[in-house]
Amino acid sequence: MAITVNIYYTGNRGAARKFAEEMTVSGVVDAIRAEAGNLRYAYFFPMEDPETVLLIDSWRDQQALDTHHASPMMAQIARLREQYDLHMRVERYLSDETPTTSQDEAFIRR
Repeated sequence: MAITVNIYYTGNRGAARKFAEEMTVSGVVDAIRAEAGNLRYAYFFPMEDPETVLLIDSWRDQQALDTHHASPMMAQIARLREQYDLHMRVERYLSDETPTTSQDEAFIRR
């Protein structure tokens, strides 16, 4: 069962966006995406809150996520969070592997 973690990074004066940019240009994002078990690692910018960045981070299972959390890369991420003085709100979801029903499909435009 896949695990998806939504992390909302919030800062001041564009700090959250600068953090996401540095994570990307420094190669950390590519390194995380290359880790075994990573399914998705993508930043999004909420229209209604310019001081927040949403990270959608998905992993194959808890073991893959635990391995990521134990990696030396986490120290670099923590340092950048501190550097940009970011605060976090976290939501965690487990995938629902139930196929969509015909009623669900009526609302999905493909």
